[in-house]
Amino acid sequence: MSDEEKASEEASAYGAEEVLELPPPPPPAPRVKARRSPWNRGRDRVIAALIAVAVVAVALVIGVTSDSAATDRTTAAPPPPLPAAPDKVPGSLAELWSAPSAATPVPVTAGDTVVTADGGEVAARDPLTGQIRWHYTRDLPLCTVNETWGRVNAVYHKTSNCSEVTQLDPGTGRITAQRNGNAELGTQLVSDGSHVTATGKKLLDTWRDDLVKSAEYGQVPALVNAGKQPRTGCTYGTVSAAAGKVGVIERCPGDPADRLTVYKATPEKDDEPQVSFSSVLAGKRARLIAMSGDLAAVVLPDQKLLVTYNGDGTQRAAYPLDVPPSDLAQDPPSGVEATTQTTANVYWFSGSKVLALSRDDLSPRWTLSSAVGPGITFASQLVVPIKGGLAVLNENDGSTIRTVGVDRRGYPGTVRLGVAGPVLLEERGTTLTALK
Repeated sequence: MSDEEKASEEASAYGAEEVLELPPPPPPAPRVKARRSPWNRGRDRVIAALIAVAVVAVALVIGVTSDSAATDRTTAAPPPPLPAAPDKVPGSLAELWSAPSAATPVPVTAGDTVVTADGGEVAARDPLTGQIRWHYTRDLPLCTVNETWGRVNAVYHKTSNCSEVTQLDPGTGRITAQRNGNAELGTQLVSDGSHVTATGKKLLDTWRDDLVKSAEYGQVPALVNAGKQPRTGCTYGTVSAAAGKVGVIERCPGDPADRLTVYKATPEKDDEPQVSFSSVLAGKRARLIAMSGDLAAVVLPDQKLLVTYNGDGTQRAAYPLDVPPSDLAQDPPSGVEATTQTTANVYWFSGSKVLALSRDDLSPRWTLSSAVGPGITFASQLVVPIKGGLAVLNENDGSTIRTVGVDRRGYPGTVRLGVAGPVLLEERGTTLTALK
């Protein structure tokens, strides 16, 4: 057997590897000349530069004209605790300091801080010295300022209404909440301790503690869903609040007299009021004096009566009212009565007298003439501002314990009182004065 035959026989016995021929490599791709960037030309670079400048300019304009750019503010560390109030009202009081505060209808205190508000500035002051600890200032005028939930609520006027609301921590000046609202010019904030309502002649807005709107009542701007409000065309008189409810005197077309309406501060839908009751009263020029729990007290000037109502709108009682007609000639500014509360009584200043109403049933307990504002508790005693000073009274029967002279430098108007530790505060019109 030949060598070739032997090799063929061995390949048949053990198998042979089949070798595939590889295809020839593809020809190289033709070289393509790279496309020139459209931004390589001088004209294009100029356009890009102009666009960049325009973007920067717009950003600068927005920054300069924004609300934050128009705000000047400082913050502070929490203040040290104030000394305690004395055991009883001192026999004499001297002025510690005085500052303009036109935007606070009553003294605003929170914790160990006194707040003044004037022009566009909200300022937190040391009660003993008046020194400013922090401030929040905008290039807008303030409408009103109050304290609720241990926070300072500042409402600013922008465009046509009081629409800018900022909530501040009284100890540090830190912003805790902000909102845009629809409060009317001349508004005042009314609180029941859990909600705040901004008053107005045609619209009432209620907010919870984070400034989220919980209810609106009246003529709603930019109305989305019609037919939600119970009445249209009404104007509003005095407003009060208590126990999660808001009360208002309404004057509506077609009604023979004024109407008392009480509605919930937290309805199921904020644009659909939940009315607890709405009753036409026995007269016009009515004024809602106070609310306590489910009860409401209304003054009817023409009938010379103070009438109390239950939570369902039924009349509870009526009492003769001995108040000069001039005191009740017109609604109070901002639709808010000059009232204060202690654990025992509600105190209403009519304009010349203070009436003490029981917190239990809003029945009249006693009257003090020659007053210039409602009373508060200071140094564990009831003090009421009177002409020439203060009267220290027995809260049960209104009897005078003693009087304390205060030099008000000729100021003849209403005085609203506040307390910060050992310091007694007097709001005299547009000025806040601290006494000790």
